[in-house]
Amino acid sequence: MLERRKIGGLEGGQYRPLRESDIKQIHDTVMRILQEIGIQVSAKRGFKLFKEKGAGVSEEKQIVYISPGMFEDLIALAPSEIVLYGREERNNIVLGGKRVYFGSGGTALNILDLETGEKRPSTLADVQNVSRLLDKLENVHFEVIPVYPNDLPPEKVDVNRFFAALQNTTKHVMGGTYTLEGTKNVIRMGEILAGGAETLRREPFISLITCVMSPLKIEKTYGEFLMTVAEAGIPLAIPAEPIAGATSPVTIAGTVANLCCETMAGILLAQLVNPGTPCLFGSVGTGADPRTMGYVSGSVEEGLINAAAAQMAQFYGIPFYATAGQSDAKFVDAQAGWEGAITNLLVAMAGANFIHDAVGLLEFCMTASYEKYVIDNEIIGEVIRVLQGIEVTPETLALEVTRKVGPGENYLSEDHTCDFLRKEHFIPVLADRNDRETWIKLGRKDTFQRAHEIVLQILKTHQPEPLDPNKTQLIRESFDEMVQ
Repeated sequence: MLERRKIGGLEGGQYRPLRESDIKQIHDTVMRILQEIGIQVSAKRGFKLFKEKGAGVSEEKQIVYISPGMFEDLIALAPSEIVLYGREERNNIVLGGKRVYFGSGGTALNILDLETGEKRPSTLADVQNVSRLLDKLENVHFEVIPVYPNDLPPEKVDVNRFFAALQNTTKHVMGGTYTLEGTKNVIRMGEILAGGAETLRREPFISLITCVMSPLKIEKTYGEFLMTVAEAGIPLAIPAEPIAGATSPVTIAGTVANLCCETMAGILLAQLVNPGTPCLFGSVGTGADPRTMGYVSGSVEEGLINAAAAQMAQFYGIPFYATAGQSDAKFVDAQAGWEGAITNLLVAMAGANFIHDAVGLLEFCMTASYEKYVIDNEIIGEVIRVLQGIEVTPETLALEVTRKVGPGENYLSEDHTCDFLRKEHFIPVLADRNDRETWIKLGRKDTFQRAHEIVLQILKTHQPEPLDPNKTQLIRESFDEMVQ
């Protein structure tokens, strides 16, 4: 197993779709869009903050015009490195530079049932079970709460979703919220578990997502969510979701430029509210299907957009929340495999820091699959092996063992082979490498069947470290919305 937690994330950056001159051109375009076209800020408090800082404004259209100088002053306030904590220290992740981590994403409204295999609305029990599964999967480094609890009324969703996740994983938990009151309650719940507001700010084991709307708009509701989280000093992912050809230019370069304007406008607002707020430059950018102009989540263009956006985030010195790994397939089939693998590989090799949606998602991110979480965990293991690269040293060049073995012999019994076998070669848990006769004797199981059995075994046996029972009881007493 790769000792990822000891080295703070493997280094990406081997794949650079943008040249340095391309990055400069995109940045220059971003500056022109922000200054000449502007960002609509429908959240009144946010609009006022930009205006008071000196941004040009159109009161009638609620548009702010941001100068390069203002942009540079505010971006300089945002941290270039963010530590997202787990409930256990070994699950801490350090975001910045080109360090790469993978995790889940959401929020899917449906899930493939473990018993029937059919799609059904996801429930709070699925939030709990998927969180417990993710806690066990070694190549999943964090959890973005993956499914929506359709069995709860809307006013009870936010605190129960976060609590269900926190109960069932010791990895960092991130998620979106759906009401302003729910946003405040999630922060308060985190403060109770941490032992105080200052402790949570210092070692945040939760973080929140507040989206910016494409094209070029900070919407009223999520703008208020953004400012509320910034005031609390909690790490904040601010993704935009431009769809090339629909809500952004059809060209990838144009989409990346728009994306930079949108997410950076959210980061600027967070710095206006609370200078130094830890923010993630966020992308859920993708392309539209050229035949229908409908949304797709498994396109290779999504990989290109997010890889290029990773380079822009590195240029601005802001940790990057990326999207990869999803599929538009309706079942866990070959399409689900290749779409997830290609985008995860592209975006990881570009050095994206926090790759969410990397496991488990199908059907335009509307449906999750327990089995796909396991399959994607193995795919990510191979991507991690790619990021490790090839170590070239006197020991790995193996001149002396080659001299010892000589022509016509083999290396099977050599100590050198034993020493390096597991270090040099990825060892799959899920993939079948038996000969056909052995495969037949073992029941002729395909990848989905093997993944299904792993899911059942994990859910039967794995129990994450529990929350403090006294704090758990206090949370139950503090929020009328709690159902657990």
